[in-house]
Parts: sequence; C-alpha cells; structure tokens
Amino acid sequence: MRILVTAGPTHEPLDDVRFLANASSGRLGFAVAAAAMALGHRTVLVCGPTPLPPPFGPETVRVETAASMREACLAAFPAVDAVIMTAAVADWRPAQRHQGKLKKDAGPPDLPLVRTADILSELSSRREHQILVGFALEAADGEVNARQKLTGKGLDLVVLDSPAAIGAERSDFVLLGPGGWRNHYRSISKEILAHRLVSFVANARLLTGR
Repeated sequence: MRILVTAGPTHEPLDDVRFLANASSGRLGFAVAAAAMALGHRTVLVCGPTPLPPPFGPETVRVETAASMREACLAAFPAVDAVIMTAAVADWRPAQRHQGKLKKDAGPPDLPLVRTADILSELSSRREHQILVGFALEAADGEVNARQKLTGKGLDLVVLDSPAAIGAERSDFVLLGPGGWRNHYRSISKEILAHRLVSFVANARLLTGR
C-alpha cells in the first residue's frame, strides 16, 4: 500500500515571532510512519513543526500552517491507498498576520480568529478508494463526539484520545468504527498502537476491496 500519514501540530502566525499552536509532539504520527515503513508500505509523511526527528525512510514533507498541510495532503491524496491523520491541526488561525512584532506598549491586540480548513472532511469528499482514519482528542463526551466525527466525515475509523496523550509515551485510546464497533486499549505504547493502525488499514483494504 501507499499510506499518507500526518503528524505534529500546525503553527498559525499572529506576527513574525508569535503563533497559535497546541502541544502535539508528533510522536504518534512518527510512530505510524515508522510502522508503515517497517511493514513494507510506501509512506508519505506530512509533518508540522516539532523538535522530534522524523523516522528514516518515508517521503517527508515539512509544513507549518494548516493551509500548507492541506496543500501537501491534497497533492499526495490521489496516489495513496490510505490516510492516517494523526496531526493536531489548529482549528482557528488569526484573521490577520501582522508584519514585524506587535509591541506590548500598544496594549493587548484584538485577536479575531477564523476557521482553518477541515482537511479530513475535504479528503473524504474527494475519496475514491482510500481508507480514512481520523483522530478525536476530547476532554468531555469523548465517545459521543468521536462517533459524530466518524459518521459526519465518512471515516473508516476514529481513534479517541484525551489531553493526557499529548507528548506521552503511553496512553489510553479507544478505536471506534461503523456499526458500533469499539476497541479500548489501556496504557498502550504509541508504537504498538501505530502497528495496529497500519494493520487495520491493510485489513480494511482487503475486506472492502478498495
């Protein structure tokens, strides 16, 4: 298979030195890309800003913003068989990027925000044969919200996690699929989860014939 993996956060600039972001480390996405390569799949890794070194082997595309991640994903998507979207893409960006550095003497700036593109929904609308795996990081009503993402975006699998998973080597994850399918992994390493996700997309392709 040829698998597209996204990893890490995005940075949405406010000015030339400040940005909106989140604490995603990219660790899980890198583990998924490494697992895909280890299992013999050709892999494209679209990676947001992270200090971690990416795994050796995948075709790696470095991006910064949600817009640049969208562009890289849309370019790779037609040629892949599956997408595993682990990236924590920012939901909002500043409506205006200021030149230079905003000075604190001017007081707190007004900070209007606009929504970023929903990359996974756009990929779903363009899918032909691809298997799509998304993630839902939820602090409350996790399974309800994750299942809404599963059905609303037409995904094959959603991985539910919590803020405790950010940067951690091990965490709890719930895998949710169509028809009420559910599998709960407790305190599992991200490397083991990564191998199971890659195996899932390979098996899904065999079962669906996509």
